[in-house]
Amino acid sequence: MDLKAIRLMLHCINYRRLCLLFFIYSFLIIAAGATEYIVSPAPGDEFGVSVAGEDVQIVEDTVIPYWQFLLWLAAMHILSVLDILLYLTKLIFVILGFKIAGDANGPDNSSQSKVYAYIKTIPGTYTSEIAKKLNLDRGAVKYHIKNLKAQSKIEAFKDGEKIRYFENNFSYDNEEKRIISVLQNITSKRIVSEIQNNKCTTNATLAQEIGVSRATISWYIRNLKDIGIVQETKKGRNIIYRVNSSYENLIEKHK
Repeated sequence: MDLKAIRLMLHCINYRRLCLLFFIYSFLIIAAGATEYIVSPAPGDEFGVSVAGEDVQIVEDTVIPYWQFLLWLAAMHILSVLDILLYLTKLIFVILGFKIAGDANGPDNSSQSKVYAYIKTIPGTYTSEIAKKLNLDRGAVKYHIKNLKAQSKIEAFKDGEKIRYFENNFSYDNEEKRIISVLQNITSKRIVSEIQNNKCTTNATLAQEIGVSRATISWYIRNLKDIGIVQETKKGRNIIYRVNSSYENLIEKHK
């Protein structure tokens, strides 16, 4: 359980204790007023007549209304239920890896600033990578990303099954985001680099140089062709790959 969960629980407990102490204090004051009775024997039934010439003072009885006692009792039960609900809610969020948002200058803001800085430095990054590099919980990273998106500081780009994040400064169009996303993958980046250098331009030579199977190379090449980064031409019995010249500058920029 994190420190903020403990603080919230203690705050709720202290609040309930204060209310309980206030109730007991009020009850004692009211009850104390109800104990002032003067009892003296009287020979007759005449009300308010002294026995030996004493000064007789009639004290009014003070009775605590029954509804008031029930009201205070109900209030104590409601506070107890709220304590339990708040504690359980906080516990669930802590288990899921979320943190309660602090103020703008609180400690959570420091982690959020780190997430934002990382996205600016490594455009096209994704949740798992941010969590690993910054040593944060995935739940915490998702929380900060949600806040940054709400503040329009970052934007999301779906790359297949992955969602990648970019600084929302209008400097990346969808084409550039696709190029950046492709180059984030080490194998795709090596394939593009080898083809660019004209060292390996066939399926067999790429597989041998990179150290993976030809089927793996075919899978990556198919994705690169779908995006438009790699083009192919048939030369005899071989298929030769080349990088689309219209993407050369973007690839060089983000290699």
